[in-house]
Amino acid sequence: MYLEPNMKKKEQHKKWEEDILQPALDKFPERKESFTTGSGIPLPRVALPAEDQPFAERLGFPGEQPYTRGVYPTMHRGRLWTMRQYAGYASAEESNRRYRYLLEQGQTGLSVAFDLPTQIGYDADHPLAAGEVGKVGVSISSLRDMEALFQDIPLDKVSTSMTINAPAAILLAMYIAVAKGQGVDPKTLRGTVQNDILKEYIARGTYIFPPQPSMRLITDLFQYCQAEVPKWNTISISGYHIREAGSTAVQEVAFTLANGVAYVAAAVDAGLDVNGFGRRLSFFFNAHNDFLEEIAKFRAARRLWFSLMSERFGATHPDAVKLRFHTQTAGSTLTAQQPHNNIVRVALQALAAVLGGTQSLHTNSMDEALGLPTQEAVQIALRTQQILAEESGTANTIDPLGGSYLVEELTDEIESRAREYLDEIDRQGGALAAVENGYIQGEIQEAAYQQQLALEGGEIRQVGVNIYPQEEDLPLELLSVDPTLENEQKKRLSQLRKQREGSRVDRVLSDLQEAARSTDNLMPLLIDCVEGEATLGEITGALREVWGEYRPQGWF
Repeated sequence: MYLEPNMKKKEQHKKWEEDILQPALDKFPERKESFTTGSGIPLPRVALPAEDQPFAERLGFPGEQPYTRGVYPTMHRGRLWTMRQYAGYASAEESNRRYRYLLEQGQTGLSVAFDLPTQIGYDADHPLAAGEVGKVGVSISSLRDMEALFQDIPLDKVSTSMTINAPAAILLAMYIAVAKGQGVDPKTLRGTVQNDILKEYIARGTYIFPPQPSMRLITDLFQYCQAEVPKWNTISISGYHIREAGSTAVQEVAFTLANGVAYVAAAVDAGLDVNGFGRRLSFFFNAHNDFLEEIAKFRAARRLWFSLMSERFGATHPDAVKLRFHTQTAGSTLTAQQPHNNIVRVALQALAAVLGGTQSLHTNSMDEALGLPTQEAVQIALRTQQILAEESGTANTIDPLGGSYLVEELTDEIESRAREYLDEIDRQGGALAAVENGYIQGEIQEAAYQQQLALEGGEIRQVGVNIYPQEEDLPLELLSVDPTLENEQKKRLSQLRKQREGSRVDRVLSDLQEAARSTDNLMPLLIDCVEGEATLGEITGALREVWGEYRPQGWF
């Protein structure tokens, strides 16, 4: 059957449904009555071109507003994304060996994982650290640990991402001190510190201080780095953990950008210029299983952030309105059952991130549902990125799925639904208010609950779990942390406290507390503290005495 050339699109579609589709459905019905994305967005049987969509306003070209198609004119044709493998476990020395191995294998940036005591500001010898030292990341209690972590790694040659939030300013102070010790000018340092406390209140729980002083630490870091460490990304506003907690793709975009709005507003209120600090903001997203929705999610987030920064805050500098982001594949999708299947999941998720225009990428290891990743599993994860970069051809053209009727429709729909959430958060007084009253947490928990019901009911199909299961012996050798590590870390701390100048430690901690009661920028004081060999726990302890600790409200 030939369609008439002048027939309108909707008429053509109706004729196709009647003449071609319906006879086929009568013989071979579709698998489901309806199909949706993971966010519940209905998927059309076949997507059609949008009616009179203005190209420049909605799409444009790469490197120009609204940045739907990418934040740089050449994207991956000019430079491949930074390949980071999130790594860190046991002692600083152990992690240093893993970092140097990854760099030798072709990794182009470091990504540091810290253990739980470090994340909540406790030294390895604190009673609350017992049993957790070095378990989910590297244990860092002092500048000496940080020096060991980056031994023989020239900090002027690598880009380093540090996944640390509540004590982010302290860990960055240590990193700056290590660079100075190597003779590296801090103005040349490149990297990112996560520094995103709002998502800790929402989704993770590794917070220390109440919201107001926490936000002050963030804006102090913004201000200090703008002058002293200008190439450093001062925050990585994270949707990753929001998604891992159970949110949908739409919620991930909405709640992440709502947090971003809160940080920008706090910095503007502190007197900072949005066209200055705004250039070093970065984002961190999840790459999940719903391939096309994920690609559209990244495109929608870029367009929406441009709109928020330019319209709400009046940002005009091109670098202050661009959403640059790191991506990590979805740890929550990995299964302990048939763990080799995770290699395929990670490859698809990584491909979605690349097609969505990511600036850097971490690929999870196949064994992470079972324990810390082994060196072999990490190498496979890194090779996954390298095969995408060198063999797949997907990096050879920009936004290759741009113009896909379905991808454009999903991009528009995700943006629209995210805006509805942002409007509701505005009505509640902003992201911080929506966290304190439990709105954001409640929305995520409801989404997670519905996903679990769908998995248990078979609506979500997971290979090796609720379909195609099999009896199996665990085929992988797992990595474990030496249980003697904790005692070794305690011995190092004891030795440090004996060797250092106690009066200097007392003085720098006292100066820090005095500054914490004022409005002075705390970053220079934090650098003084770590160079004076005050420990992480002593520094956070001094600030706890001034600011107290955060206690979430019982909103259930």
